[in-house]
Amino acid sequence: MTAPPPPPSPTHILRTHTSPISALSFSPDNERLYSGDSAGHVVVTSTRSLRAITSWNAHTDSVLGVEEWGQRVITHARDNKLHVWTRVEELPPSARLGGSAAQADLPRPTLCYSMDVNALNYCRFSLLNLSRGNDAAALIALPNLVDSSVADVWSLPARERIHAAIGQAGRKSIFSSEPGERSQTGIIMSLHLFSVARSSSSSSQLDDELRLLCAYENGGVTLRRYVRTEKEKSVEGAGWDVVWDVKVHVDTIMAMRVSRKNDFALTVSADHIVGRYDLMETKEPIAHKTKHPGNAAIAIRDDGRVCAIAGWDGRVRLYSTRSLKPLGTLKYHKTGCQAVEFARSISTATEEIPGDDHHKEEGDEEEEDDDGSGAEMSLEEKADRARWLVAGGKDTRVSIWSLMSFEKS
Repeated sequence: MTAPPPPPSPTHILRTHTSPISALSFSPDNERLYSGDSAGHVVVTSTRSLRAITSWNAHTDSVLGVEEWGQRVITHARDNKLHVWTRVEELPPSARLGGSAAQADLPRPTLCYSMDVNALNYCRFSLLNLSRGNDAAALIALPNLVDSSVADVWSLPARERIHAAIGQAGRKSIFSSEPGERSQTGIIMSLHLFSVARSSSSSSQLDDELRLLCAYENGGVTLRRYVRTEKEKSVEGAGWDVVWDVKVHVDTIMAMRVSRKNDFALTVSADHIVGRYDLMETKEPIAHKTKHPGNAAIAIRDDGRVCAIAGWDGRVRLYSTRSLKPLGTLKYHKTGCQAVEFARSISTATEEIPGDDHHKEEGDEEEEDDDGSGAEMSLEEKADRARWLVAGGKDTRVSIWSLMSFEKS
């Protein structure tokens, strides 16, 4: 009888934090790994050398989200602040003295601007990148400044509120002194802002319809779309129609993730259910029952076929997104995992990045450093990087896993 294969082990372990990991993300080209912790510290790690590119105290409280945006980096934390920083480039090997993230000589990002936000929800921002070439532009969704059960949409870099109190239409604010219908959903726990193409009534060209998906404290999920095309701005949720409003969880939703194509979403909670929602059609949501309650974070691979769920028990479990069939369990962290992230796919990582003016022009040549960090990654290296999955735990460590292909599983 053939013995089962040994359990997988992490490819690398990063020990660049001294507080529990609370946020993880990759740069669009997989060159940089961003990690944030519960003390507000952010580290940017080179995925080639596994050395810290920069490390700084971005906030005074737990980091909710960190994301690269062209030549900028957005950080968001429980200190009710959202900061936009310059992106720091990696030092050449000759300028590096070691791999410690605590080095005083590491370059630090410059703060470009900040926003006061409402972080009562533990709900991270959702960024919709609108950049074209070197003109950085985006819409960013956040919980409302005073009412945590509704959402706002702001424009960047102008920091102008475009849509206010989405979800408030037809009911009273929780702070209203007048009697009337009030929110039964509780506060927003996770949100996702995206756009879909639609046929314009005035021409044959396609334009975009703005949509917002919100997951709530009561376990429900609501999809809304903005229908007032003649008005760019809205207040009190006017013009935001509910596409559907469903509830499959019995407990508060702890995390929600939407596929790269914005065609479906998954949610996890303290219960043992994984909710699956179709965002393109009005199909009934599916409540997949697993054997593992207590889930804190979820990620979906770029191809939309595999998801990873981080549990309070420190395990990261892999599932098929269509059938929720278990594909394996990653065991390293002894305490709860609070963040998990897949690297970007090869096709996505090799696309030109909006707002990035440092891409290589045709005919240009780069000098190769002694660790290869200054040269273009080979296709083999890109394929290897695209198989990475990272997880962050309360043990302050970031585990890096190189996954097998699940195509025939």
